[in-house]
Amino acid sequence: MMSIKHVLLALLLLIPATAAHAVCHDTVVMVHGNTGSPSDFVNTYNLLRQNGWSDAQIVRPSWGNPYCAACNDHNGTEETPVRNAISSAIAGSCSGKIDVIAHSMGVTLAMREIDKLGVASKVDTFIGIAGAVHGLWSCGVYPYNVLTATCGSYGLSIGSPLLNSFAGHRYGTHMYSFKSWIDEINCYGGVCTVDGVHTSTIPGEDASFDYPYGHYQLLWYTANDQMALIQ
Repeated sequence: MMSIKHVLLALLLLIPATAAHAVCHDTVVMVHGNTGSPSDFVNTYNLLRQNGWSDAQIVRPSWGNPYCAACNDHNGTEETPVRNAISSAIAGSCSGKIDVIAHSMGVTLAMREIDKLGVASKVDTFIGIAGAVHGLWSCGVYPYNVLTATCGSYGLSIGSPLLNSFAGHRYGTHMYSFKSWIDEINCYGGVCTVDGVHTSTIPGEDASFDYPYGHYQLLWYTANDQMALIQ
């Protein structure tokens, strides 16, 4: 029969192991792109879980019409799930801060919601992967040849009111972009730049990283780099 002394010693030995499972990480919000889904972040999600993030510390909202890319923009029902996810992540974060990792149209949607909520100071790291922060040439130049909601005033046409509203704003203490010069979505007709800069770059960013990947591979194949930036 164990003495009280032995019982206390056994409990003390368990404390480090218990503490190791209670590491405080910023809650991470992952925002998928147009017609995408939370599962697009499966590689990043699995990597974070393997490295100490709990399931509660990873928030993956689902937004937009998954069957109609041209129907989705950055205004109205598309906003609600992302706005709610950011708000709840901040409220539930053990550090009081969050990290945001977004892909494609999710980049500009996350930027809009952070801006509207006024919570940039609560975002430690913002990572924009294959975003069209400066617009898409396939959407035309606003207000000409803008035929769909995705390319309209709340969309990704070059010079749209939405994109112009981002000028001079911040979306986190640290901001990074992941981009490719062979991105089949953002480099329409082989042209990746708008006004001399790659459309995926974020004004005021800490750094921009180039990869030899396509639009979706930029998300899937960079999980280790994403994690490194939020640690």
